[in-house]
Amino acid sequence: MDVQEVRKLDNYLKKVFGNPHIRVVPKQGDIAEVFVGEDDLGEMTVDDEDGERSYNFRMVIQVSQDKSMQPVPTLTNYLRLKFDNEKIRVVTRPKKMDSLEVYLGEDFLGVLFLENEKGRKTYILELPILDIDLVDEDSTNF
Repeated sequence: MDVQEVRKLDNYLKKVFGNPHIRVVPKQGDIAEVFVGEDDLGEMTVDDEDGERSYNFRMVIQVSQDKSMQPVPTLTNYLRLKFDNEKIRVVTRPKKMDSLEVYLGEDFLGVLFLENEKGRKTYILELPILDIDLVDEDSTNF
């Protein structure tokens, strides 16, 4: 990831979430870390498959092992707090029991996949970003 890509991704995420404290920090090669303030949220990776460049933000969310935990309200509250945005909402997916959808208002953001390894429940937020999503991000300043 070059400096221009990081800047575009940084501005894009700030704009999407309405949060000026989001930062994309390059690591090595095609990987960057995403922060809100000092809180490390997850990783941004590049996908060059099929000649089209796209990006994927991946955030791992550990949840309570309490069987009575309700994932939709719990994850909605968690994401609202992390991104400081009350418009985030998590909803069930029709015909899918292993994942949930994440919206910002009426706009689809990504999918929360459930992983259940060794009795530990984890949700993985996958937020895809297409190269065309970043076209106008050069002119955005926060």
